[in-house]
Amino acid sequence: MPQDARRQTCRPTGGGLTRATTVLFAVAGGLSVANIYYAQPLLDAMARDFSIAPAAIGLVVTLTQVGYALGLVFIVPLGDLVDRRCLIVGQALLSAVALSLVATAGTASILFAGMAMTGVLAVVVQVLVAFAATLATPSDRGKAVGTVTSGVVIGILGARFAAGLLADLGGWRAVYLTSAVLTLWMAGLLLRVLPRGLPPVSREGYGTALRSVPALFLRDRVLLVRGLLALLIFAAFSTFWTALVLPLGQEPFSYSHTQIGLFGLVGMAGALAASGAGRLADRGLGQWTTGLSLTLLAASWGLIAFLPHSVLFLLAGVILLDLAVQAIHVTNQSIILALHPEASSRLVGGYMVFYSVGSAIGAIGATMIYDQAGWQGVCGLGALFSTVALFTWAFNRSDQEQSGTGKSAWSQPEPSTEVT
Repeated sequence: MPQDARRQTCRPTGGGLTRATTVLFAVAGGLSVANIYYAQPLLDAMARDFSIAPAAIGLVVTLTQVGYALGLVFIVPLGDLVDRRCLIVGQALLSAVALSLVATAGTASILFAGMAMTGVLAVVVQVLVAFAATLATPSDRGKAVGTVTSGVVIGILGARFAAGLLADLGGWRAVYLTSAVLTLWMAGLLLRVLPRGLPPVSREGYGTALRSVPALFLRDRVLLVRGLLALLIFAAFSTFWTALVLPLGQEPFSYSHTQIGLFGLVGMAGALAASGAGRLADRGLGQWTTGLSLTLLAASWGLIAFLPHSVLFLLAGVILLDLAVQAIHVTNQSIILALHPEASSRLVGGYMVFYSVGSAIGAIGATMIYDQAGWQGVCGLGALFSTVALFTWAFNRSDQEQSGTGKSAWSQPEPSTEVT
């Protein structure tokens, strides 16, 4: 088949992405990112299977997030430098191998290694988002990226429910075995659909691309503050979701994995409500959105702390927490991408490193605190992260005021010459 004909499988006659291919990107992104979150409702089962202490089982999530951070730093920049089709399909195939290793692990060390590999390779979702933006026509680029991002959010929030349901049916290993099979199937579809022979979008050297990322965040105060906010809010987010399985799996609840996973679907209401945060940032209301959302995030822990006395208050707290985190996340990305559009891929990769580090800190901190101080200790930790985030934003608000318009007083006069 001629090369031009092959490209038509991914592009309509007028150029850009077809709707079906955009949905495929969204599904692939959701499946990839879900691999990071499957473990959260399964920690108790993994701990029993490998005789791991409750205080240490959080390493499963922490190592996955550390692996994800390493992938963001060392793999995502390759999307600008090599054939993205080969990179995406290769990552998907290796992800299937890593998931199979987790599913068949006989020792805790193999489990930890498999989870770290899974995290490293899950960054294919960021390569997919960048590829969708490249393939789409300028008039449809925002819509394409939004669709793929929606798939990612659904993958994050639906992962806990899917993991709980599969674990109740066939044990926790069935979760990763099923994901391995689905990932292989998705790799086959992407191999057939992704266009061949597209040149890299940049001719920079690998080392130059890597060095430009920390330079951007160290040079621009707005980027750094938004990165720190990401670290803190996702530390709070991970604190809650990592520890939730521990009290709900015990008396007086003794919920099944499926029932615990349903809490993730409740949080989806908050994520859907946060979809307007980007539009508010475009209207210059990014600071207002950030301040209100951080306040809601801190307040959510007051409701969450009612567990075990009231599950209804807990559910209300889940909605507030997910609404606040997603709203801040969307606002952060809207602001930083407006600051340096010429380096959008590297900005997303660098920003997501803060996200991953925060998630790792929250995961290990939650299990350690729960072992020592129970659920109230977990709520105190989450409230601490949230309050520090609120004060970080308030303290730097004057420096951030111009960020809502996409301009930063801390940017260098010629950013494009320093990014290369």
